[in-house]
Amino acid sequence: MTEHPPYPTANSTADFRRNLATVQDRMAAAANRVGRSPGAVRLLPVSKTVDSSRLRHAIAAGCTELGENKVQEALRKSVELADIPGLRWHVIGHLQSNKAKFVAQFAHEFQALDRLSLARTLNNRLEAADRTLDVMVQINTSGEDSKFGLPPQEADAFIRELPAFERLRVRGLMTLAANSPEQDRVRACFESLHSLRGRLRENAPSGVELSELSMGMSGDFELAIEEGATVVRVGQAIFGPRALPDSYYWPEGEENS
Repeated sequence: MTEHPPYPTANSTADFRRNLATVQDRMAAAANRVGRSPGAVRLLPVSKTVDSSRLRHAIAAGCTELGENKVQEALRKSVELADIPGLRWHVIGHLQSNKAKFVAQFAHEFQALDRLSLARTLNNRLEAADRTLDVMVQINTSGEDSKFGLPPQEADAFIRELPAFERLRVRGLMTLAANSPEQDRVRACFESLHSLRGRLRENAPSGVELSELSMGMSGDFELAIEEGATVVRVGQAIFGPRALPDSYYWPEGEENS
């Protein structure tokens, strides 16, 4: 990951406006460096461990979408903030099949689809709830055992199965880069996802869009934008450092979003 000075903690609406402006300026500079439109990249604030009272300030500062790793934490916050119209929730962490019922209740997008059994369970739950769900397929571009996601070579066969699940709207691919201080290793993960998306698009089945590339977090989102990210998942650069309690666990590679 790219080294940055400690991120300032945001506790007020003004704090969030400041942090968001800083992130958006960095996003725009990265896009401009490679001739991309800054408007082509969507910022997804990642609010894991942040309580709902602080989230109200973030929303007042302009956050209309929030990403969460733990589905039950996201569900609780969606209830606590249900009075705010238009707020969209994104589940971005690995999901156990027995928790698919929660995603089907409230989430607008799920970014970590990586197995057909989960696709089937989600589809059944969404059918019962009469809802649809935007999804991204998670790809393990780093090859690290600690990361979830499909190996790139299995992506084509996997995606060809997804049109059978009519409640899932396949929007693109997601990855977590290598957990490394070496920028070349991190960049290679983003290059890999971008190249894979290009190959998959050539023969994508009807109904599979693949327009989105969700890649890049607080420590590496500028590299991701330079390599074609359309969504960056940024937490600490917006909310400030996390003080995780001992009971709070994130799979390696997800803690720096």
